[in-house]
Amino acid sequence: MTGLSIRRATAADADVLARHRAAMFRDMGQLSDDLHDTLVDAARAYFAAAISDGRYVAWLAEAEGKVVGGAGLQLRELLPRPGPTGARLMRGPQGLIMNVFTERAWRRRGVAAALMGELLGWCRASGIESVVLHASADGRPLYEKLGFTPTNEMRYGKDV
Repeated sequence: MTGLSIRRATAADADVLARHRAAMFRDMGQLSDDLHDTLVDAARAYFAAAISDGRYVAWLAEAEGKVVGGAGLQLRELLPRPGPTGARLMRGPQGLIMNVFTERAWRRRGVAAALMGELLGWCRASGIESVVLHASADGRPLYEKLGFTPTNEMRYGKDV
């Protein structure tokens, strides 16, 4: 897409990242109006701290002088384990892709694909071998196109 630029987010971007997170959950029908502001406040505090200390890495897409999308990666320690073929051990942090969001007016124009390209390139360059995500129905076709495959993940707990 022409006119689109991607940049790394900083702790100063915590507000826009938090608003994107709330909008993403609202679009999926998972966020009530009563919880909206609470989520934004909690997410803003998390992003400000986690970007600063390296637990979270994010990218923002900008066009026409405004942020039109974003995507992030929460880094978590991966316990050494056999790789998919069982031939070698996988080590290092695992990247959990989160908050892939595009403003409604910019959807279906390549913004999420550009963000994911930047994010996955950073993972390769940083030696992150394991990358996972939870896909919404709308996002699934893009992730499958990028090579993601379904796994055996299950959920347990209150409010499941």
